Amino acid sequence: MRSPKTALSAALGLGLAAALTAAVPASATPSSPASHRSTPASVAAYNGSAEQKADTKAFFDAVVKSAAKKLKANPHLQSVTVTYDASAAPTFASQISQAAQIWNSAVSNVKLQSGSGGDFQYREGNDPRGSYASTDGHGSGYVFLDYAQNQQYNSTRVVTHETGHVLGLPDHYEGPCSELMSGGGPGPSCQNTQPDANERAQVDQLWANGLAGLLPKAS
Repeated sequence: MRSPKTALSAALGLGLAAALTAAVPASATPSSPASHRSTPASVAAYNGSAEQKADTKAFFDAVVKSAAKKLKANPHLQSVTVTYDASAAPTFASQISQAAQIWNSAVSNVKLQSGSGGDFQYREGNDPRGSYASTDGHGSGYVFLDYAQNQQYNSTRVVTHETGHVLGLPDHYEGPCSELMSGGGPGPSCQNTQPDANERAQVDQLWANGLAGLLPKAS
């Protein structure tokens, strides 16, 4: 999540059956909350470099593949449950739980549930890139939560925004505060933590249309 002034215009591919390109992210060095340091890069706004966008696409692909295996084992499912592991981000336990509740209340065709290991993980630390969704290049993904950025912006909005990428939504920095995926575009004063009607509909459409197409990905 970075400044809309520097964000590139490439959009996240939304087709569940599309071939998504994997990318290995640069590693971040976690530290304790006591060592939080605000840097211009991490507090400027929600950021999105080309590398991050490729990582987000690959992350979404990894989540889809994991969901496909569940659907193959239980073809009668009417919705897909995506599990997350928040054990590596204890500082943000409350915000992560709130983000899951927000999305579970907003959409019907996919649900988020806490679970050891998980289809993806949350991690925390200091990173000049700010917070982002990424893939490890081995079929798993994680959401990294930057300390400084979460101090500058509404932390629940940051976490819920990044979780939106897990569910397939792209950034839309030019949007108003009422759009969750506008991220830091509206500035630090934006306190909205809820996806709007269009964002909710997009997620439900993605997962509804994708259920049948997920089975080939489970092989």
